[in-house]
Amino acid sequence: MTNLEVFLEELVTANRILANERIVDSFGHVSMRHPDRPDRFLLNRVRAPELVEPADIMEFALDGNTIDDRGRQAPLEKFIHSAIYEARPDVNSVVHTHSLSVIPFSVTKKNSLRPLLHTCGCIGHAVPVWDCNDRFGDTSLLVDSTERGRDLANLLGSRPAALMRGHGSVAVGRDLRLAVYIAYYLEVAAKLQMQAMAMGEVIYLTPGEIDQALARIGPFATDRTWENWCRRAGRKILEREQKVGPLRD
Repeated sequence: MTNLEVFLEELVTANRILANERIVDSFGHVSMRHPDRPDRFLLNRVRAPELVEPADIMEFALDGNTIDDRGRQAPLEKFIHSAIYEARPDVNSVVHTHSLSVIPFSVTKKNSLRPLLHTCGCIGHAVPVWDCNDRFGDTSLLVDSTERGRDLANLLGSRPAALMRGHGSVAVGRDLRLAVYIAYYLEVAAKLQMQAMAMGEVIYLTPGEIDQALARIGPFATDRTWENWCRRAGRKILEREQKVGPLRD
């Protein structure tokens, strides 16, 4: 098996994990930057994440154009991924989900989503909300153009995650396993924060605690969770060469 084939299998595994952990359902998608071509990325055709196979994975340029669709339908929201890769050379994976607990934080103004659990420090200091209506007026809320993708990427900035008003969220990482890790704990953070707010005043992680949590995220955490999630999803762990850079917030 070539190194690229191993990466394709790992991208399939990411889809299966996100589905099995109920971070995505029939919708949502995860991509990775091409391991040999940083000016391209890999993303599956339109298909439910739980059903994705290696043959479903397509190659795209950073403008969102398909390299060779071979009759396969590309996701309308490929521009979420293309714009973030274009803006963030440090990002090698992007996850877009509609996980249910994050949605209330995208449509209410009283409380922003903030980490209160140490493993949720990976989501950053506070998760901003991108509102498509601010610049583009009434739309389907889909990020189906380069302009909308770049506007979302601009709001994301150097952060690890952002919410999308009435739509979902995006999480990014220096590698695939980290992006899946952040997407998972974004949902955990939202669920716990709603539970804590119902009980009373919430004590969140301090800025310094979040900085330390971000600085300490590495393979010791992402490989540990990946192994566990792979077992639960019935997927094998394959050895691969990964190129990573620093995580920023």
